[in-house]
Amino acid sequence: MDKETLDTQASQPGTEPKYVALRYIMEAWEEAVYDGIDPDCIATAAIFAAMSDLISTYGEEPVARLAER
Repeated sequence: MDKETLDTQASQPGTEPKYVALRYIMEAWEEAVYDGIDPDCIATAAIFAAMSDLISTYGEEPVARLAER
């Protein structure tokens, strides 16, 4: 998806950045499954990537509390 497409979508209802980001993740997930990657492996990698990013942004303690819930 190019920047122009994202800019156009951002001006339409339901295309807030979080939904655009989710579409990117879902497209990558579908492509990985199509390439034969086990969905469990994809899920584990996605969780690891998300948790790593959250820790970088918010720190280890707040993310640990989030994970405990």
